[in-house]
Amino acid sequence: MRITVLSGGIGGATFTQGLLGCVDDETEITVIGNTADDIWLHGLKVCPDLDTLMYTLGGGIDPERRWGRAEETWAVKDELAAYGAEPTWFGLGDRDVATHLVRTQMLSAGYSLTDVTRALCVRWQPGVRLLPMSDDRVESHVVVDDEESPSGRRAIHFQEYWVRLRASVPARDVVMVGIESARPAAGVVEAIAEADVVVLPPSNPVVSIGPIVAVPGIGEALRTTTAPVVGVSPIIGGGAVRGMADQLLDGLGVEVSAGGVGTRYGARATGGLLDGWLVDTSDADQLDVLEDAGLRTRAVPLYMSDEETTAQLVRDTLALAEEARA
Repeated sequence: MRITVLSGGIGGATFTQGLLGCVDDETEITVIGNTADDIWLHGLKVCPDLDTLMYTLGGGIDPERRWGRAEETWAVKDELAAYGAEPTWFGLGDRDVATHLVRTQMLSAGYSLTDVTRALCVRWQPGVRLLPMSDDRVESHVVVDDEESPSGRRAIHFQEYWVRLRASVPARDVVMVGIESARPAAGVVEAIAEADVVVLPPSNPVVSIGPIVAVPGIGEALRTTTAPVVGVSPIIGGGAVRGMADQLLDGLGVEVSAGGVGTRYGARATGGLLDGWLVDTSDADQLDVLEDAGLRTRAVPLYMSDEETTAQLVRDTLALAEEARA
């Protein structure tokens, strides 16, 4: 069996970790990671979602934060701050910085991000084939109000919006710089086309899944694959489980609900991306709207609070895929 997962960081990594525990050794899992929140800092290429996936699945993630390295220290961050080196709002841990150094060196030597990611995974052995969505540079920028700008607005990198501002100001739009000219990384389209099941886990629909499916060729691969495409809502009871999906959805005029996100993705039968969509039991009142939109749907517990609840969500997702296949 071949399963392909389109993933952002923490939610997708947690789901995939559960997936690994629920399938047999013959199952091949490919994870296509979002790279639109990548950023260059202090001359280093930082790939937050790829690293969260790699560390989580490879056993190196900080178990409390669920991002960054376990047993991290921050001497480099403190020294950079002492020099007044900007930006000071994004800290690179001492263990984590080694990953960025190796990545940057390899990229400078002419290797693609796909090649670099494969090389990094040799150490971590994540149990999946981890692919970036694209080797090309794509960055999500969030448009916010700015009284000093002639237009009254300005665009800032997504990381600045989330890490520095903590999503505390309204998001007026999200712009994916470079997306029009980006190409899928080697193996990405094939992983979708040749899959037996494709899963969109509970990742941010705007800045995690959104950029992946916006890369020219990837959305089309989802619409034409013979595999069932099923997703898990990142919105429970009208709010995001983690992150700032609710602020971003509201800024784009999308209803902040499991139904709103499901209908935004749309049914493949009507040109959308999904065959099935799981919502939480607290959102069962939205099943009729989703089914009217052409989506096969179920209401099940979505909180991945421990290994067993995560495993059950994985089983429910695969069961929905089987229903969609029939």
